Amino acid sequence: MSATPAPAPAPPHTPGPRPFRSLSSGNIGAVLERGFTVIRNQNWMILVSGFFEPVLYLLAMGVGMGGLVGEVVGPGGQPISYAAYIAPALLATSAMNGAIYDSTWNVFFKLRFAKLYQAMLQTSLGPLDVAAGEILMALFRGFVYAVGFLGVLALMGLVTSWWALLMVPVAVLVALGFAALGMGITSFMRTFQQMDLINFAMLPMFLFSATLYPITVYPEPVQWFVMAMPLWHAVELMRQLSVGHLGLVTLVHVGYFLAMTGVGMWLTTVRLRALFLR
Repeated sequence: MSATPAPAPAPPHTPGPRPFRSLSSGNIGAVLERGFTVIRNQNWMILVSGFFEPVLYLLAMGVGMGGLVGEVVGPGGQPISYAAYIAPALLATSAMNGAIYDSTWNVFFKLRFAKLYQAMLQTSLGPLDVAAGEILMALFRGFVYAVGFLGVLALMGLVTSWWALLMVPVAVLVALGFAALGMGITSFMRTFQQMDLINFAMLPMFLFSATLYPITVYPEPVQWFVMAMPLWHAVELMRQLSVGHLGLVTLVHVGYFLAMTGVGMWLTTVRLRALFLR
């Protein structure tokens, strides 16, 4: 009787696909460590100077022109001073400006001139690590501005509700949305002339997003256009928190920035991978 042939050896086990391995090594801390080192050694003056912009606007417009305007209708129809009306809008604008600076011009230099991201991605870092690290640095700037400006509002007697404390984490959320999307958009920019388009969009958004006057001054078609802008959602959310007037629309504003953050993170990660991991 012939011997039974030995069974064929089992093929070596191959681990299943790990889709996130090429995107992240889980070492975002290295990107953050470099960012804080640069701030400590070089960029701390830029960080501090950005805090004074909304304070100067508040003193000039809220206190100066506010003496002529008097009271205006705030969230929920309750009358508030003009300074209290524009202060939350200036906080939202400050969070936006800080995040946009870090995620556009700062990123543009690192991307196109310093070639920093190209060097980072030659290490174990993945595009998601780089994107998340840079966005978190922008959030740190938004957090510092929010805490400092809220302290100024408290000293001026413009904080009338305990809900106003939530303006700090909301400012971080606003910064997160703008930073994530701003970095993704910047990845498409190649020249300084193209980067000027960002400033071209930012100034009208600040002026026309109901920051200094109610949106009701516009015709209805213009109102719908303004309500599609991210800064309008940030301004309305801040104003509602400043007086403690919350409702279902508050969740809509929060959802807007959560969606904006998701789209921005996806776009930034995909773009960095396409640019440097071909």
